[in-house]
Amino acid sequence: MKKDTRLIHAGRSKSYTGNVVNPPVVRASTIVFDTFAQLKHATQNRGNRVPFYGRRGTDTHFALQEAICELEGGAGCALYPCGAAAISGALLAFLQSGDHLLMVDSAYEPTRSLCDKLLAGLGIDISYYDPQIGAAISSLIKPNTKVIFLESPGSLTFEMQDIPAITAVARQHNIVTILDNTWASPILCQPFELGVDISVQSATKYIVGHSDVMLGTASANEKHWPQLREHSYLMGYCASADDAYTALRGLRTLSVRLKQHEQSALKVANWLAQRPEVETVLHPALPTHPGHSIFQRDFSGSNGLFSFVLKQGSQQQVEAFVEGMAHFKMGFSWGGFESLITATMKVQNLRSATTWAYSGPLIRLHIGLEDVEDLLADLEAAFSRFNQVS
Repeated sequence: MKKDTRLIHAGRSKSYTGNVVNPPVVRASTIVFDTFAQLKHATQNRGNRVPFYGRRGTDTHFALQEAICELEGGAGCALYPCGAAAISGALLAFLQSGDHLLMVDSAYEPTRSLCDKLLAGLGIDISYYDPQIGAAISSLIKPNTKVIFLESPGSLTFEMQDIPAITAVARQHNIVTILDNTWASPILCQPFELGVDISVQSATKYIVGHSDVMLGTASANEKHWPQLREHSYLMGYCASADDAYTALRGLRTLSVRLKQHEQSALKVANWLAQRPEVETVLHPALPTHPGHSIFQRDFSGSNGLFSFVLKQGSQQQVEAFVEGMAHFKMGFSWGGFESLITATMKVQNLRSATTWAYSGPLIRLHIGLEDVEDLLADLEAAFSRFNQVS
């Protein structure tokens, strides 16, 4: 079955849909049983998509979990109230006091904050590593290293990691690998084929696709799924049936949306690369990107999220650039239908194991589904404002 067809059919077995197209919204806390034998069966199979108690999920949740597993290739999928919860839940499922964590230096800023403000306080030793380290990560492994966390590409600076090289080293040392696969969504990268043990996503982004739901997922291979599943339940992680339904609805149009995001973003990225104010464009699908060969090997496409670095720019110039946009809105997150813009003056402040190569401000764009010519005109006006500030 082709990828786009699988995207339409995943999680839509008749046991979930009955005689309708979409799995209905099933809201529940208590699940009632007609016989003690049914209750016993549910108790014994409560981790296997059998209705047991609302926190374990209803058919709406099971349909989404099954769809994510089918698309990513995992053995099981846990749902979380947001992407950050999926990241923390996955890490805490496999770490305890005295363990060592290898965290990529280009990680999503909330992931770094989780490490520095929570995990370190729990007695977990954290080492940040160069995202481009590849198999040389073996030199950083300690006897107590339990988890290697990857994010490829980085969602701010877009370094590509050699995932198969890192996971091969991890397997040799019985270390769990966790990948933040949000940028790729379930269809642009197959993490388990690359040797990853756990794939986490902020479904808030491209899966939902409309900037109106917070949701996280964590999928695991067969070896690690029981531990992830049980930890998720013990910690009380759950998502609403309404949010699961909305994610399923968004999932069906994911491929067509991504194609438009990709097409428009590449046009904008190439336009930016010609601007005299721009030092570099950080988009892994561009041949000029240092990780482009890895991108071509491991990914089947790109999306609307990338950054560019200005050659120079004061705080006032950057403010003039990002304020007054007609179509790009200032705001966090990404993956919706709308175009977004954020700016970072000093990327080095978000690094501890590597040195950022550029001195100018970084601007991150999410290219939405607007007409790309309108977006280019918006950026043209932004550069005009930027250049008018002395």
